[in-house]
Amino acid sequence: MTAMLKPYIIKSRLEAGCDEAGRGCLAGPVFAAAVIIPPAFQHPLLNDSKKMSEVHRYELREFIEENSLSWAVAFVDHKKIDSINILQASLLAMHRALSKLERQPEFILIDGNKFKPYGKIPYQTFVKGDGTYASIAAASVLAKTYRDDYMKKLHKKHPNYGWDHNKGYPTEEHRKAIVEYGITPVHRRSFRLYGDQGEQCELF
Repeated sequence: MTAMLKPYIIKSRLEAGCDEAGRGCLAGPVFAAAVIIPPAFQHPLLNDSKKMSEVHRYELREFIEENSLSWAVAFVDHKKIDSINILQASLLAMHRALSKLERQPEFILIDGNKFKPYGKIPYQTFVKGDGTYASIAAASVLAKTYRDDYMKKLHKKHPNYGWDHNKGYPTEEHRKAIVEYGITPVHRRSFRLYGDQGEQCELF
């Protein structure tokens, strides 16, 4: 059982947590989710999605979708990532997720330290926010599981890269497959795909 996360900053305010998944991947889109939870929302397994097992993430996804006040998932594809860089694409995915919410939040909680204003809605960024606030953790679970589902589908089209389990991240297996088979149409060409110069430098 994990420590219970904070459910809100101000109880009476409609707050949306927002997080992304797939920022460090070499292929595929970056996903983001936005979640508005009720003040009493809690689950003993809820945590930063990276610290959870895959089984628990999918268990939590069902719980989040059934018990949140509003939730939405969106993505930005590899072509747009190459066009505007991964940071800007991540922020765009968050904006797209927020725009799909059925209820407009009064405040936005963002995981990380970068964000662009979304309309006139006030916001605050939180480094490691997905391990602090339940709404951000919930968003991290949705973003991660929906992206994983997407990469599993891409794996069927491109089975040589192990995306059914590495999800496009720069594992040794993935790097070796790029060398052996070349890049696919969904690889991010702005990234250092062969790893000869270290990981991708994000442009801020």
